[in-house]
Order: sequence, then C-alpha cells, then structure tokens
Amino acid sequence: MSEEITVKDPETAKTGKASWEGGSEPFKASYGKLMMWYFIMSDAFTFAGFLIAYGALRFSVPTWPEPDFVFQSFPGGFTGMPLIFVTLMTFVLIASSATMVRAVQEGQRENKKGVVFWLLMTIVGGSIFLGCQAWEWHTLIVKEHMTISENPFSRHVEAGTYLAGDGYSIQAGDTFEPGDEYLIHKVDGEWNQIPYRTAAGEIKLQEFGPPAFGALFYFITGFHGFHVLSGLIILLIITINVASGLYVKRRNGYEMVEKVGLYWHFVDLVWVFVFLVFYLL
Repeated sequence: MSEEITVKDPETAKTGKASWEGGSEPFKASYGKLMMWYFIMSDAFTFAGFLIAYGALRFSVPTWPEPDFVFQSFPGGFTGMPLIFVTLMTFVLIASSATMVRAVQEGQRENKKGVVFWLLMTIVGGSIFLGCQAWEWHTLIVKEHMTISENPFSRHVEAGTYLAGDGYSIQAGDTFEPGDEYLIHKVDGEWNQIPYRTAAGEIKLQEFGPPAFGALFYFITGFHGFHVLSGLIILLIITINVASGLYVKRRNGYEMVEKVGLYWHFVDLVWVFVFLVFYLL
C-alpha cells in the first residue's frame, strides 16, 4: 500500500501554475537581463586578472615608469601636464554613462524621441573617448616610440651625472637622483642613449624600461577600447531600432535599452579601475 504525499507550493497556489514552468522570473529580472549580468560578471573576472597581473609587475620592477612622466602630453603640442588628458577622457566616458541613464529613464516613460536623443548623446561621448584613446596611442607609438617590445621610459636606480645632452630635456652636466625618470629619444631612426657617470665613477648608458609596461598598456587599454567600440556598434543598432518604432508595440519600457545600458555602465566602471591602476599607481 503506497501513501500519496501532496506538497503544497505557495507559488502554485497563488498563480495556479507550477513554479517550474517558467512563470516566475528569478530575482525579478527577465532572461535577457540575467544573461547580461552573467556576461558582465565573467568579463569582470577577466579584467580583474589583467589588472592584478599589471599591479604585481608594477611593484616588483624598480625601473617601472612613473605615470606622471609617461602621460604628460596634451593635444596642441603641450607637455608637462601630467594626467590632464586622461582625466578629460575619463570625464567624457563617465558623462556618457549619465546620458545612458537618461535614455533608460525616457524608455521607461515610453518616450521614443527622448530615448533616441540620449542614446545619440551616449554614442557621441563614447566616440570622443575612443578618439582620445587613439590620439594617446598615436603619441606613444609615433612620437615617443613605445611598442610592445621596446619601452623608452624608465627610471634611474642610482645617482649620477650626464656626460652629454639630447637637445630635449637632458643637458650635459645635469645630475639626477635614484628614481628620476627619463625618456630615450630616437635620432635619425636610431636610439640616442645618453651616457652618464655614476656616483662611483662608472660610465653607463641609459637603459630601456621594462618592455612589459608597453605590452600590458596596449593590451589592457586596447581590450577595453574594443569593449567601447562594441558598445558603440550595439548602441547604434539599438538607436536605429528605437527610431524605427521596433520596440513601441512591446510596451516593456524599452527593456533592450536597459540591457545595453547595463553593458555600457560596466564598460565605464572598468575604465575607472584601469585609470586607477595604470595612471595613478
């Protein structure tokens, strides 16, 4: 004789449907939002691994370049402005996150024109950021000749006196202390490594900085730039769909805009950590 066991499910009693039939959304989030969160979490671990690796190398190499010395250029030929340009880049990207919030708000109000306007403002902000990043790369590669295998930025680990000058900032007779930064320049396609005399009387040449600096900089900022570019393409497609009225009949508060907004906020947040690790440490 078998005994029948009846399990009363509050969700079933309330809705008349079994809870395993997909009637209830986990965490009150749609399937699309949940999948976006899964992607964001996995991508966050990827960026975290890259930045932790950079930080470990940064504090284990005594000649690692100082960000204030490396990133001191500004459009128009200005120099000696440490971190001003990258601060401007960061402000633009954060501002684009604010315009993305406005697009989501207008979507919840079912205001198609408002959604299109603020999405376009977000696209403009992201495009300006990418343009600034392209200028920064161009300056480092073309003008200062930093590649993934050669890094002209470095620091001294000992005190000394230069025996010659390079016509830029170093003059013969200049003295330096341990930790002073320098940049090796190219003259007629050849590296001009300035000789110097150490405090002990030994004559040496300027040494290149750790090549890992350039490799990590281009890889991590390029990886983030790829995310920004992908986000701009998606934003452009979503904007076209919104303008065409594709989402009007759904009456779901333009959920697609909200999902791409989650991605865009993640990209902005990641840049805050990249800015902290690369430009401030």
